Amino acid sequence: MADLSCKYLGLELKNPIVVGGSGMTSTVEHLRKLYDKGAGAVVLKSIFEEQIRFEMDSLIKSNTPNVKPWKEVFDGIIERTEFYYDEAYKYLTYYAKEHTLSQYIKLISDAKKTINIPVIASINCTSQYYWQYFAKKIQDAGADAIELNIYVLPSCFDKSGADNEKVYFDIINEVKKTVTIPITLKIGYYFSSLAQTAMKLSETGINGLTLFNRPYNPDIDIDKLEISSANKLSSPTEYYRTLRWVALLAGRVKCDIAATTGIHCAESIIKQLLAGANVVQMSSVFYKHKFDIIPAILEDIKKWMKEHNFSSISDFQGTLSQINVHNPCSYERVQFIRLYSGSD
Repeated sequence: MADLSCKYLGLELKNPIVVGGSGMTSTVEHLRKLYDKGAGAVVLKSIFEEQIRFEMDSLIKSNTPNVKPWKEVFDGIIERTEFYYDEAYKYLTYYAKEHTLSQYIKLISDAKKTINIPVIASINCTSQYYWQYFAKKIQDAGADAIELNIYVLPSCFDKSGADNEKVYFDIINEVKKTVTIPITLKIGYYFSSLAQTAMKLSETGINGLTLFNRPYNPDIDIDKLEISSANKLSSPTEYYRTLRWVALLAGRVKCDIAATTGIHCAESIIKQLLAGANVVQMSSVFYKHKFDIIPAILEDIKKWMKEHNFSSISDFQGTLSQINVHNPCSYERVQFIRLYSGSD
């Protein structure tokens, strides 16, 4: 019998399928179904920095309609510009934070009472905004780990690559001050030197890197002449970019690796594990096929392992990472070779 158990962030998982944070992990009902179908771990739907800021802003405006309490400044920090009653200001901001966080804390607490697999909380953040405070609350609620979901689009013409990358390190430093549970960082691929930055991030003491964020992408409706959104769900062909970078970083970074985006079947899971991923995160496939697909995927992995005489995940995990393959350049070539393609 093939053994699918594995370790991730120091946690014991019964298999490498981690359900990524989404609407599918936002209710206890869904979490129970995922658990029953065999998921190895779950990442709860993210609590968003913008969500908390919006709630605080709305609450203060509703209580003080003639006062403009917030001012967005360039580096993403919100400053108080005018508030005549400091006691009221402190009370309202505290209430807004606690109200938003309390709902998330309840989800963590209820999840831990309902399912017996690791529950990973997720904070979607773009600055150091109170995450030291929130992370401690999340840890106290019983979360097994925290995923810091950070995606800084390098679209500001006045910021250097170093300025953008500093945000990631600042957030990590703030959170690590108060929590002892494992921390993993979900990142995008917009870095001037992705390999070096990933290495430096792994050396901060985090326990994992999740590759990669799938950002919101705009599109244009040429009939309505409006900005619209591109495909919200990933397709099964989108795993290639992640596969390359998992293979390049595996065995080099000082932490675990979770692969995500475009992973819809047993085949793409096996490929990511061979490249060096410790686990995979899956989300879009559940919107397309619901949770019933999990048992079939697990059976397909077991079948493949049996065919190749592997008794456990560790038997093949990372065997095709760049540092282990005969031709390491195969993961780095980015130019299309027409000579061998048979096309012009």
